[in-house]
Amino acid sequence: MNTNNPGENAEAIRKIIRDGYSQIANTGSLRRQSGKSCCGSKPITPENLAQTIGYSSAEIASLPEGANMGLSCGNPSALASLQPGEVVLDLGAGGGFDVFIAARKVGASGRAIGVDMTPEMLAKARNNIQAYRAQSGLDNAEFRLGEIEHLPVADNSADVVISNCVINLSPDKPQVWREIARVLKPGGRVSVSDLALLQPLPSGVREMVEALVGCVAGAVLIQETERIIKLAGLTDIVLTSKSEYINAMTDGNDPLYAKLQERLPPGKKPADYITSLEIKARKPVEHK
Repeated sequence: MNTNNPGENAEAIRKIIRDGYSQIANTGSLRRQSGKSCCGSKPITPENLAQTIGYSSAEIASLPEGANMGLSCGNPSALASLQPGEVVLDLGAGGGFDVFIAARKVGASGRAIGVDMTPEMLAKARNNIQAYRAQSGLDNAEFRLGEIEHLPVADNSADVVISNCVINLSPDKPQVWREIARVLKPGGRVSVSDLALLQPLPSGVREMVEALVGCVAGAVLIQETERIIKLAGLTDIVLTSKSEYINAMTDGNDPLYAKLQERLPPGKKPADYITSLEIKARKPVEHK
């Protein structure tokens, strides 16, 4: 990559990510879906990963087939405490996993909108809408093509913004958080699950393409995440570190995390560097 041209670098990163997630969308699988485990640990499948990070069996069972591809690192819908009638925006919607769960929670008077920059993912999500309508009796979910740095959403139109293991993929995280602030209604809230760093990663890890697509190389320190959110104008910021996801990936012998382990200093493990971070924040209400 050309380090002298940030814009060119950002587009190169987006291409790597788009190509990686296009492959996932086309194959319907992810590296961790081999079903293998080590030391008697539970295999990492999309279903048991979702349960590990807080989704209920009923929520998982209600999803259209193929919507859960094991791409989550937390449960932003639960974190958001969604209410009937709310408009929810999901950044990086993938196959629609969180959109369909959120749409059920906000009900017929609400709406769930997913944005994704990968055409193959968008097609997969839109193909799942018919099954969602048949199962739920609701027609309140939609998907739009776009980058999370430039959301195809009107100003002050969302009650809640959620995202699940996606913002770390962005080469311009400050712009993402400015966009979140733009589209939220005054008083609207953010509930995000993402990966963050407890300490800087060794350089060899950050250079792995697999780590980039898996969110790890794009992760920044927790303190930097908080600084970026504040600069975007959001308030009431609450950051909660969760170890369950990282431990599940490591214990389940996930291929990416096995590669990470190989590149870490002796005696260190992925959870010493990486955490799943729950992020809550709010857009201030303007007082006239």
